[in-house]
Amino acid sequence: MESINRSAIELLDEALDFADELGLNVTELGCGSTILDFGVDVDGGIEAGLMLADIQTAGMATVYTQMDRVADAPIPYVELTTDHPGIALLCSQKAGWELDLGDFDGLGSGPARALVGDEAEFGRVGYYDEFDFAVLTVESDELPGNEIAEYIAKTAGVDPPSLFLPTYAAGSTAGSVSMAARAAELAAFRLSELGYPPTEIRTATGRAPVAPVSHNESLAMARTNDALAYGGEVYLQVGEESTVFDEVPSTAREEYGTPFEEIFEEADWDFYEVPESVFAPAKVTIDVVDGDTYVVGETDEELLAESFGLR
Repeated sequence: MESINRSAIELLDEALDFADELGLNVTELGCGSTILDFGVDVDGGIEAGLMLADIQTAGMATVYTQMDRVADAPIPYVELTTDHPGIALLCSQKAGWELDLGDFDGLGSGPARALVGDEAEFGRVGYYDEFDFAVLTVESDELPGNEIAEYIAKTAGVDPPSLFLPTYAAGSTAGSVSMAARAAELAAFRLSELGYPPTEIRTATGRAPVAPVSHNESLAMARTNDALAYGGEVYLQVGEESTVFDEVPSTAREEYGTPFEEIFEEADWDFYEVPESVFAPAKVTIDVVDGDTYVVGETDEELLAESFGLR
């Protein structure tokens, strides 16, 4: 398997070439690392969000938008398909790197995680990366500075000038779009956490509505997670039967039916104090090759309409 950081660098080059068209702002830090602002001090857009999702999955997924409805209101949805779910979703797209250093608070996803490889997913999938360049997308309401970039570069084992940090706020269009692209990732992660071998997940398709943008980061976090937990739909093709399939969707959680604004408030808005099990798509079809097909969970358009503030 080719280095996923190499693949992501090719996408970074494209983003840099079309930075003006995508509405990005590109800056170089004193340490030499490159920051691509997808939605912190700039507005970004849907195309920028799709590019961001491409980078997060290292180009190993097809990501696009389509129109559908929530409570009869036309809303854009993001759909993602990959035939490499273990690597694209768990070893790259998953937001698994907590960036809490000094006053900076952020969450990292993307292929640079595979250069570190200290999360359980890498052992389960059996993939680790080696490359001289690193790409880590950062969710934060502020742009990383030298201290954060140097820390990430050192941890990933690259020189700071070889590090690229596409950064976006949850309360941005790019943030809403890239979050809607995570439905399949959440289903694959839940299966893996339940003990199902991620190498047996052969293909994955997921979609979710794009949550309306709010520049209030707390509200944006709540809306984008509601979009997945109550509107996310996933199809997985797998190679083995299991008794854990009915535990994958968000409907299996005690918290189902509670808006994420309330869930986060109870955890004092500390993302890592929230049980990982609540982060799951609403409805999942699991198709066992040459076996049965299971359909579990349900969507909740009424809760989504309230969360999105549809009038």
